Amino acid sequence: MKGDLTLLSAAQAADAIREGRLSSEALVTACLARIEETDNEIRAWAYLDAAAALDQAREMDRVRKAGRGTGILHGVPVGLKDIIDTREMPTERGTLIFAGRQPDADAAIVERLRDAGAVILGKTKTTELAFVHPTDTTNPHDPTRTPGGSSSGSAAAVAARQVPLAIGTQTNGSVIRPASFCGVYGFKPTRGVVSRRGLLQTSVSLDQVGCFGRSIEDVALLSDAIGSYDQTDPLSFARPRPHMAKGARSDVPVEPDIAWFDLPFHDRLDADAREGLDAVIDALDGRVERFSTADTLPGLIAVQATIHEYEINQHLGELFDREWDQLSPTLQPVIARARQITLTEYEDAMAIKTSADAFFTEHFNDFDAIMAPSAAGQAPLISAGGTGDPVFCTIWTLAGLPALSLPLLVGENELPIGVQLIGAVEEDDRLLRTAAWIQATLAAEA
Repeated sequence: MKGDLTLLSAAQAADAIREGRLSSEALVTACLARIEETDNEIRAWAYLDAAAALDQAREMDRVRKAGRGTGILHGVPVGLKDIIDTREMPTERGTLIFAGRQPDADAAIVERLRDAGAVILGKTKTTELAFVHPTDTTNPHDPTRTPGGSSSGSAAAVAARQVPLAIGTQTNGSVIRPASFCGVYGFKPTRGVVSRRGLLQTSVSLDQVGCFGRSIEDVALLSDAIGSYDQTDPLSFARPRPHMAKGARSDVPVEPDIAWFDLPFHDRLDADAREGLDAVIDALDGRVERFSTADTLPGLIAVQATIHEYEINQHLGELFDREWDQLSPTLQPVIARARQITLTEYEDAMAIKTSADAFFTEHFNDFDAIMAPSAAGQAPLISAGGTGDPVFCTIWTLAGLPALSLPLLVGENELPIGVQLIGAVEEDDRLLRTAAWIQATLAAEA
């Protein structure tokens, strides 16, 4: 194939490789060249072994030429957030505490990717222990701005065309928000679709895996590749998963019904984000129904914080005690606050979470999706500190709902702003189908 191979979507690349129109080696070579060209400023990668990546690519080409089976991501390079264990690469979790850490085994995600024929290109940077303290990754659209967190490097690498696909994780807003800031597609499947074995655990109740790509079909393919039941993961469910790619490619049987909740923290939205979201709702010509909300939904923000902070201290408390002086001054006060949460407060929060799950199950009897902001607006300046406000993702993550950020809007500084769609538990295919309809409808209106 001619032209810039880094412009290909993952779906296009996978088709071309299977059909013999493109070699995995050529695609990986193009990605490595793009990284060499751009990463001095973006700093998306924590670990990269070009020779090993090319060896994987050549093996995938050899397998295809031999007429053997090919996977759904055969020969397509993928970046992994640096909290995902890899036997052949270090996993340092965004902190000097784990510098040089070499896992003994691959995470379940990595096993699934290899089964799908993917090339593991390298490890992308994350915030400290995938929590609040930023890494040094910059936004590809403006190096003075944050790419978001905690899946900073994964979102930035896809946005910079360094790799067509990358994997992140989300405990609050760590896939959807970076996708919005970096102008790519970000998808977090239903809680329990993807195994978390071999990932740094910060919250057993809330940690979820997500994907970055250049199209709805891209993130659907990657989700299909990594989804599986795993009896070692307490949230993994033992039943068939939604067929994501089929959903992304399907037409809606009828025009979907979409809900919008007016939440009190929407006053944190930037003016350009608010205006853009209103314009999207207007363009969908009555398909979006607005709801005012009682205190129940906004109250879930504090519930998520209680669970997240209590559990990270339970999981990593011994590490915090041992390495306290190695923790950032950003993280230390969060952990100190977490240690004040009582068991009763945690159990009460878990009970409310269960009630929220039931509420959304009932809600989606009448609606195909919820529309919401992905973030407050365009990416904030790095000088402001932090990685942006995750509040617009908190409720949906708490409930374990599938969520997708679509790069539909542009802010006043010509920076991307995402629109978030949320679906029913285990109806990820329906959500992706609805998203494809929305995207096509808005394109037709343009």
